[in-house]
Amino acid sequence: MTTLQAALTGVLFGGLYALMAAGVSISWGVLRVINLTHFGLILLGAYLTFELASSWRMDPLASLLVTVPLLFGAGALLQWGFDRLAITELNSLLVSFGLLVAMVQAVSNIWTADFQRMTAQVNPYATRSLSVGRLVFPVTTLLSFALAVALIVTAHVALRRTFTGRAMRAFAQDRTVAAAFGVDHRRVGILLAGIAGGSAAVAGTLVALSSALTPATAFEWFGTVFAVVILGGIGDVAGTLVAGLLVGALSGVVSVLASPAAEPFVQFSMVILVLLLRPQGLFARAGPH
Repeated sequence: MTTLQAALTGVLFGGLYALMAAGVSISWGVLRVINLTHFGLILLGAYLTFELASSWRMDPLASLLVTVPLLFGAGALLQWGFDRLAITELNSLLVSFGLLVAMVQAVSNIWTADFQRMTAQVNPYATRSLSVGRLVFPVTTLLSFALAVALIVTAHVALRRTFTGRAMRAFAQDRTVAAAFGVDHRRVGILLAGIAGGSAAVAGTLVALSSALTPATAFEWFGTVFAVVILGGIGDVAGTLVAGLLVGALSGVVSVLASPAAEPFVQFSMVILVLLLRPQGLFARAGPH
């Protein structure tokens, strides 16, 4: 029963991993930008949720009305800068890492490097749980899973069914041909980066709901998020969701059967195997989807 609880809880956390990874995956696969500032936007979204709930007594979920538009704009502005400066894919890794360090330092200067956590008085979801027999699931984890899955499924459908989504996919596969058919790559790129920023705001709120915050947490997400991106296939939204659930379940089981310290070993072992045997990702065919 303990292993089952750990596996199911891991799957629920995996939804959040997938949401965090989706923005990185799409930026990398479609925009050809390895955007590490996405982690900074998630961190900023988490701290803004904490501030709005703690100081302004705003419901944590209602804070999305503030954080989503704000980080949508931040993501779009960053992409505009990348595009205007003609930053290459490799250089984007270096530039965005520098920006991430600056963002982490800014968060530390504003909110200090101490652990911050919303109290039960301002976070009514923290003390609630749902029991199914002997299995217990915190409401914050269920909310994270439901919102993450809903957003990723919506993004997948939009990419496949809408004109803008098809334009984004065409742009990712062949920019020259897409431009010949009238796709404005700058406008599409800024829109997509803005959507990724908005998803970072949602991920940040979900992080703030369920855990304590510290600026250095942004760096701790690297391993898990990139494992999900590689396993799911770069640019594959649906693959990212499945990979997130898989990584979450495996991490939960490993933490019970071995120890939490063994989780990174398992994750990176999976990544190495996938890169050797199926470099396009476990669930991807070819190109972004």
